[in-house]
Parts: sequence; C-alpha cells; structure tokens
Amino acid sequence: MRNLFCLLLLIPFLGRAQDTLPGQAGPRVGLVLSGGGAKGMAHIGALRVIEEAGVRIDYIGGTSMGAIVGALYASGYSARQLDSLFAATDFSQLIQDNLPRSAKSFHEKEDSERYALTLPFNKFRVSFPAALSGGQNIYNELVRALYHVRDVSDFNQLPIPFFCIATDVETGEEIRLDQGYLPEAIMASGTFPSLFEPAEVNGRILIDGGVLNNYPVDEVRAMGADLVIGVDVQHGLRDRESLTSATEVLLQINNYRTVGQMKEKSLRTDLYIRPEMDQYSVIDFALRDSIIAEGVRAAENQRPAMEALAARQGNPPPRPLHPGLADSLQVNRLVIKGANNYSRGYVKGKLRFDLSEKISFSDLNEGISNLAATGNFQAIRYELLSSGEGEDMVLKLNQNPVRTFLRIGVHYDDLFKSGALINLTRKRFLLDDDVASFDLILGDKVRYNAEYYVDRGSYWSFGVNSRYNEFDHEINYRVIQSNFQTRENPNINNITLDVVDLTNQVYLQTVLREEFAFGIGIEHKLLKYSTTNLNELDPAESAAEFVPPAERTFFEKSHYFSTYGSLMLDTYDNRYFPSRGLYFDGDFHLYLFSSDFNDNFREFAVGKARMGGAFPLWGNLSLNLETEGGFKLGTSPVTSLDFVLGGYGSITLNNFIPFLGYDFLSLPGNSYVKSYARLDWQFSPKHHLMLSANAANVEDDLFRTGEWFTAPNFTGYGLGYGWDSFFGPVQVLYSWSPEARNNVVFFSIGYWF
Repeated sequence: MRNLFCLLLLIPFLGRAQDTLPGQAGPRVGLVLSGGGAKGMAHIGALRVIEEAGVRIDYIGGTSMGAIVGALYASGYSARQLDSLFAATDFSQLIQDNLPRSAKSFHEKEDSERYALTLPFNKFRVSFPAALSGGQNIYNELVRALYHVRDVSDFNQLPIPFFCIATDVETGEEIRLDQGYLPEAIMASGTFPSLFEPAEVNGRILIDGGVLNNYPVDEVRAMGADLVIGVDVQHGLRDRESLTSATEVLLQINNYRTVGQMKEKSLRTDLYIRPEMDQYSVIDFALRDSIIAEGVRAAENQRPAMEALAARQGNPPPRPLHPGLADSLQVNRLVIKGANNYSRGYVKGKLRFDLSEKISFSDLNEGISNLAATGNFQAIRYELLSSGEGEDMVLKLNQNPVRTFLRIGVHYDDLFKSGALINLTRKRFLLDDDVASFDLILGDKVRYNAEYYVDRGSYWSFGVNSRYNEFDHEINYRVIQSNFQTRENPNINNITLDVVDLTNQVYLQTVLREEFAFGIGIEHKLLKYSTTNLNELDPAESAAEFVPPAERTFFEKSHYFSTYGSLMLDTYDNRYFPSRGLYFDGDFHLYLFSSDFNDNFREFAVGKARMGGAFPLWGNLSLNLETEGGFKLGTSPVTSLDFVLGGYGSITLNNFIPFLGYDFLSLPGNSYVKSYARLDWQFSPKHHLMLSANAANVEDDLFRTGEWFTAPNFTGYGLGYGWDSFFGPVQVLYSWSPEARNNVVFFSIGYWF
C-alpha cells in the first residue's frame, strides 16, 4: 500500500520529470522555506527528514528565517550541522544587540551605567528608536557562518542555487535578491519591522520579504524546478489573547493578506509540509528543540512521497558538506566607506586589530562591537573578500543622523536620597569626535554634571568636566571633633553634616583597547562642610566660623587647586554584579593652592588605589575580591580631604569610601587599607543573592607607624539581594559589625549618579 500511495502521488509529475540538470538524473527539485521568526527553526527538522529520505535539492528560495536557513543549507551545511549551529546560538542575546561591557570606552561605560532610557532628540522633539535591534550581532554571526562562500556574489553559483525575498520599504516593491554579499542579502530579507531596523542594500531600504511574499513558491518553480517541496511555518490569524506584543500585532496585520494567499500557494506546492506552529510565537527561540521536533513530525507525514521522489532521482551521491566554522582570518586591507565625519584612525583604533596579522573571529566581532558601542553609526555592515593569503575587509558605515539625545535616570539611596536625572547629550558638538553632555539631577538636593570630551581613541584625548554635588547626613559629632578640632560638647552626640562639592577638571587621557586608561589633568574644587545643629561655638577655641545660633556653622569653605594623574583598568563584565574580570583604579592628587578658609594650608598630596578581580566558581556562583588603600603625604594639617569610611554603594565623591557594618562617614583618617570579598549567587536571570565581608584599618599616618600591617581594627559583614533591572540595580543589604555592635540596612534603587 505504501509503494502504491507513493506511485499515485508522483503520477502528475512524470510528464514534467524529463528535463534534468546536466549530469543529474530524475526531476529537478526546488525547496521553498517560509518566514516565521523562531518558528523557522522547524525548517531544520524538515530538512533532516528530506535528507534521510535521500531527496536531492536543486534550488532553494526563502524569506526571512526561511532565507537564513535556506542560505546556510545552500552553502553546504547539512541539517544536523544546522541543528548544532542553532543549538550553540543564543538568539535572545543576538536580537537584543547586547554589547559586552568590554566593547565600550570608559565614557561609554559610564553612560550605559547611568541612564535608564535614551531617546533621540531632534529640533526639540523626542522620538523613539525605529526598532528593538540593529541586527549587528546576528550579522556578525552570519558573516562567520558563511565565510566559506564569501567570494560567491552570484547565488546561483552556490552548491545549491539560492535566492531570497525582501521588500523595498519606500516603494512597496518586492525585491528578489540573488546576487551580492550573501550575509547582507539574507539579513535584509529578515529585517522584521519593529524588531530590526531596515537594511540598506545597493541604495535601497529593505525590510522583511514576508511583508509581500512570505512563501516564494512561484519564484522557486521559475528557477527550473520540476517539483517543489514547501515548508510553511506561518500560522493563521491569532485571537485577542495571543496578541500580546507589538511584533505579534504587526504579524497579524501582515497575515490578513498572506493567509488568503497561502490557500492558493499551497495548491501550487507538490509536497506541502506544514508544521503545527499555532502555539509558538516569532520570538520563541528558547523553544528550539520542540519547534525542530515539530518540523520533523510534519515532514514525516510526507516521507513515503519523498522516498519515492528520491528513487526517481537515482539516489544521487552525497553533496559536499560545509567544512566547519573557521577559527581565524587575516585582514590584509581595510576599505572604509561612509565614515564622513570620522577619521580612518578613529575607526581603525576602535577595531583594535592589526592588518596582515592572524586574528580570531571573536577579535573581529569585538572590534565591530567597539564601533557599534559608540552609537555613532546606525548600521555597520562589512564584506570579507579573498585577497592573496588573507581577505580585504570592506567596511560600510551608515552614520547615525541623530546627534542629540535625551536621557533619563532615577535613583534612591540612603546618602543622596531621591534623585531624577535628565540629561542632554550632543555628539559632534564642536568637532567630529567630540561629545557634550549635561546632567541635571532633581530631588532632595539639586546636582549637576557637565562634560565635554574629544575622543581620539589610543591618541591623547581631551576633556573638561564640571560637577556639583550636595547632600546632608547625620554623623557622630566625634568625627567632626577629630577632623576640625571643635570644642567637645557632651550634650551633642550627632549632627547633620551638609556637604557641598563643586569640582572642575581639565584633562588629557589616552586609552588602550577600551580597557586601560591613563590621564593627567588640573582640578579646581570648592568644598564646604557645615551644619545648623550647633547653637554656639567659642571662636577662640574653634577653627570653625562663628555665626549666631540656629544659623549655619562652617567647618570648611575653601577652594583647592591641584594637579593629578590617574591610571585605570576595567575588564569587569558588570559594574554592580561582576562575575569575571579585573579592576584597578589609581589616583594621585597634588594640592598646590587653596583659599585657606581655616588658615592652615600647606602643600600636600593624596594617593589612593583600588584593585580586584571577579572569578566564576561554579555554575552561577562567583567571587569578587578587592583590596584598596590611600595615604596623605606632607605635613599640612588640612583634614577636609581625608578618607572617611562607611556606607554602601558606588560613591564617587572625594575620598568617601564604602564600608559594610558602619553608616556613611563614620571612620575618618588620613590613611587607610581595606579588603573586601563578596560571594554572588545569580539564582535566576538578573537576580542575585550576595554574602559580603570587609575589613580595614583607618587612622592618621597609618603607613608611617606600620599599623596598616596589623590585624584590622574594623570589620563588617553583609547579606543582600540585588536585581539587575532595566533602570539600574536594585540592592537591599543588611550589614553588621562585631566591633560597633550595630546593624545597618542599606537600600538603593537605580544607577548611581
């Protein structure tokens, strides 16, 4: 019965099966693969059955995900190789275009870890990004996967002739892509609106071919196919409960037409394979195994007919298979197109690899990520073309027309309290490679941060900063007594200290590989420490300014002028929850002049350094170890810039150092050493459970007396929870200290700024 069924199925094709390709027997078979996003992985399962049945595929046409799978198969991949390739690919990460932190310069790291939302801002109008992703990560993977056919510009010359369908978004015209650079063509075919930004190919702006032709069966037959096998992973119209995203709504609108078309197109398909896809969405990449299995199940229903077809083809010999992913390449020549406002040195410096030397594909992807992380380019496409013993790299850059951005952030912590940040950033403000940025922070205290930076990459860059910070916090009066020699008052235990800091810097900086930076500069600082809690002070016994009761008492109100140098290395994969990488931050300030409010200034210097590393231990458990220290040089009695330990978080103001177990501004001294350890268990994506400990010695002249080498005088421990949310880290930490015998709970929301 099975053989009879197959024979009856093939009778209509016998008359068309006489024309064959040169050197090949039996009917010529075309394969059409529809679009469908993640559902397109069912094509892999169907291809597995087609291969097992022994069918020779002579032509392939596809749209969107069907174009991607079809191009890979046409280039020489087997179904099982495709299965392995897709299993090793995290599509969720690729689609989101998440760039590794290492790809960003220090300024780009700060921006990505300060603002929760960035919006284009043009002519005083706020707009929204055209899509969720630019598709850069996916394009990088396609370039590597199709590296072995990099020189094939006519897709008819692939091991299996191939084409794909895209849509011209300006004219509404259907575009058949059968020539050009293969990764670029199939990327254009799969640029689903709202998910990916439109692609520019040969001057045309293209989007997903499924908008007009999601199942190009007629085009495959026109290539010369006698029989057409079609795999259709589209679903019908959804009900309201299934329309849960903008992507699904857009797909529903597009399906109004395609659902009707498929009734006719399926009749023009000789072997029609339709996996059951109604329970899957276009972004269900995590369900790869079950989707592929559904493709296998649907194709198995057609196995008898496919085996009969293979018999008519004469059981052709196995086709040559893809040799495997290349590990390295050698770029001999770099051709840059479209970087009108950026120098060749700037672009080449961001790529971070040398010409005519072997590099890995990961090195290439890192370089492209560095360019993408600048935000200066709307799209980055490149071609690798054979040239002697290596390749020419044709880099096509589409500059981002948006130069102005509105950025927003929110934050709360126990020191600065609540804050809402509004930022305006302008690129190419005065020069091609510069960035101007202004933060206005509204909340319990008004603050600002203004920056201007000219990015010359590995050459000396230039920057100007101006920053104003203000906060108040209740501290032990003994801290003020020890630092400013105020009179003892047994009736006062705590006071509210008001801190104002205005810092202006002009500096030069050079960066090596986006991870190492050296800078020198000059700095002006206005520093004010004051309170309104003191009713009276004897001016003969205090260096503080005497004012009438209930008014402000100043302990410090001086301008300081200094020169400084800094050295920084940062390869942490996450600023707040690092699981791997190294860190070093060293700073040395020489204070030369002061307005000398307390009449005690002499030249002095302050140096400090922090270093550490993060190491994965097992599974999602990691260990972060750090040590740091600081010292003062000179005999100046100025204490306003001494170190003060206590508190929790990413405090970047002066010499305030976080220390678990003690409240902010608790432990003063002109020198300190500190060690820190944290176990971080990421028990679910973006959620962390943390166990921390720190120990320190802090006092005056710690290194001169040798006390830094003794057992720590202060220790603290913490147990906390962290959530790496889209608007920044949310952290709750319970800490205690056995020496102070007190418990402190720290709480913060959002990025620190």
